[in-house]
Amino acid sequence: MSEPSAVPIDPKLVAALRGAKFVAALTGAGISAESGIATFRDAQTGLWARFDPRELATPSAFARNPQRVWDWYAWRRERVASAEPNPGHRALAALERRFPEFVLITQNVDGLHQRAGSRNMVELHGNIARVKCSREGTVVARWDACGEGVPRCPRCGAYLRPDVVWFEEMLPEDALATAEDAARRCEVLLVVGTSAEVYPAAALPESARACGAIVVEVNPEATPLSERAHHVLRGPAGVVLPALVSALD
Repeated sequence: MSEPSAVPIDPKLVAALRGAKFVAALTGAGISAESGIATFRDAQTGLWARFDPRELATPSAFARNPQRVWDWYAWRRERVASAEPNPGHRALAALERRFPEFVLITQNVDGLHQRAGSRNMVELHGNIARVKCSREGTVVARWDACGEGVPRCPRCGAYLRPDVVWFEEMLPEDALATAEDAARRCEVLLVVGTSAEVYPAAALPESARACGAIVVEVNPEATPLSERAHHVLRGPAGVVLPALVSALD
């Protein structure tokens, strides 16, 4: 892996960040892939390879076979728990401490940003470590992860489900509103490890740019956003973001 100093950082970007009071970041699966966490579709391996994603991550799939859906998420939860935040996660936590206002918007459900030290966060797609009542939607703090069958809500008796956004579901209104507000008000938006193609999250970079923010893409590969970003830092987040922090010191 390259040393942070080997990553070229445009002095204009450094100057813009040094003068910024509000910075936001939007992260996707790419940053967590560097910690060994498979993307949603890549997680369908072994026993799960024969299932279509819509058989594992939709309300209708859960209604048909709650045990199968619960088991798949339990399997994914174990793998997420064994992963560790990488230098990209830690660099974003370090950036948060540098600015008067910083919002981290993530499409990931793995909780690695929190474990790296990020605090002012918006989880657009929920968090795989949490569960909620499938009927009332309330988060349940304590539940039996080792018992047989799908655990039930202690309040109403309905099945518990992962607190994540499934296909066919809307993003949480509060989370999306906070993300949209951050995109409109930030001076710099870092778009890290995401193709920025899936809406409504894909609209955030466009909204930030339209409101005058500098949009910075951090990605090893070109994406549809690359041509519209003001700065493109080509490389893995675990290399590029520590270099960016270093350049600000």
